[in-house]
Amino acid sequence: MPAISPAFANPVFDTQATFRAVMDAMARPGETRAVPAALTPPAPLSPSAAALALTLLDYETPFWLDAALAEVDDVARWLKFHTGATATANPEQAVFAFAADPLALPPLGAFSQGTPDFPDRSTTLILQVAAFTGGLPLTLSGPGVAGRRVFAPSPVPPDFAVDLRANTGRFPCGVDIIFAGPGSVAALPRSTRIATMRTDEDR
Repeated sequence: MPAISPAFANPVFDTQATFRAVMDAMARPGETRAVPAALTPPAPLSPSAAALALTLLDYETPFWLDAALAEVDDVARWLKFHTGATATANPEQAVFAFAADPLALPPLGAFSQGTPDFPDRSTTLILQVAAFTGGLPLTLSGPGVAGRRVFAPSPVPPDFAVDLRANTGRFPCGVDIIFAGPGSVAALPRSTRIATMRTDEDR
């Protein structure tokens, strides 16, 4: 059995720093925040996504992996060893979902949406991206956005903007998304309104 690569060198400091970065990113949709990424998780799990996993997962939080991650047994083994969390093959049962191949991402409606009484029971999606620029420009508005903000993560599915608007339409239910890029994270909470150009109506 291959050796399991280590987790954070300074677990308390690095976990706190990552958690603060996530909270700041959720509070300011489309803005990036640096995370400790001096990790060597099994590929294709990225260091940033691994930092989020170490911070957010525990034995009570089942996680789902997309096909790119699930086909590498060492990824689930690394996550289970360091966090105690258990994998699930059903995205609707996942508290957190990890996707390394954005172009093969299932529709956001495939994940747990929560309920009007318990919207916090929805899935949080951690989506690995190569960059926070260069993709389809998304014009963001709503809580945490002063006026409007343009966010263009890359790559994303071709119909991502449509799926995001449908996700916002399910508020207070719906999925929150954390983008894991090189050394940084950004977020789109379900409350964020999405347009693909300034003449689109927010909905």
